[in-house]
Amino acid sequence: MPGTLYLVATPIGNLGDFSPRAVDTLNAADFIAAEDTRVSVKLLNHFGIQKPLVSYREHNHVAAGQAILRRLLSGENCALVTDAGTPAVSDPGEDLVRLCAENGVAVFSIPGCCAAVSALAVSGLPTGRFAFEGFLTVNKKSRRERLEALRTEERTMIFHEAPHKLRATLADLRDAFGAERRVALCREMTKLHEETLRMTLGEAVAYYESAAPRGEYVLVVEGAPPTTETALSLSDALAEVAELRRGGERLKDAAAQVAKKSGFPRNRLYAAALEQSEGHPPV
Repeated sequence: MPGTLYLVATPIGNLGDFSPRAVDTLNAADFIAAEDTRVSVKLLNHFGIQKPLVSYREHNHVAAGQAILRRLLSGENCALVTDAGTPAVSDPGEDLVRLCAENGVAVFSIPGCCAAVSALAVSGLPTGRFAFEGFLTVNKKSRRERLEALRTEERTMIFHEAPHKLRATLADLRDAFGAERRVALCREMTKLHEETLRMTLGEAVAYYESAAPRGEYVLVVEGAPPTTETALSLSDALAEVAELRRGGERLKDAAAQVAKKSGFPRNRLYAAALEQSEGHPPV
């Protein structure tokens, strides 16, 4: 009879958040699959848990997943943990859960900390409907396309970001959604220096021009206002810019006019129109 996979949420900073049920589950498991065994062993030592650890992370999850599955099918029980937070959310644990589902292995969640939900709760932004986006890709083209797809997203959006990438991400969010869109910047959740800053994206960009980003961030971004009519697509907006330019308008002025009508940020529309003109200088 197959064993069971337990998804055990771990603290995101404060060890006092680790539940008694989570400790019991790790103690009862035959082995523990960890994102980083060096990080997890500190948690296990703190709670006096002595269990075999195996590595399960982004770079080995295909081979490691098959090895874990074989052990589960042989009857062993496995607890999956990440460095911090809930397994299978924005990490390769989802692939292991899929493997288990396909092979008749039971999966149970041992709930606990989730940085995204914790940040949403303190953001001061609407919490009834939200979209979790995790980390944006570093590929500039893919990032631009993703943000473009989210331009009219009406739900509150949640992003993760590392401190050394925060300034660039805030600038991209401002360019995509507009400087007036509200954002809550939640850093070091549950840790000693936990802080939540609430401002607009434009204000956030200006703030971090002088302030040094410190710690891991969760960015909670206000959704777009509800639309009462069909919004222009980017291609339609660019077509209107081109039409105005043919009528004698400068590119900067044409982009400003269409931005006001379409809701696209002016800088975003200007850059796209400039790119469409194959690098010709603005007129």
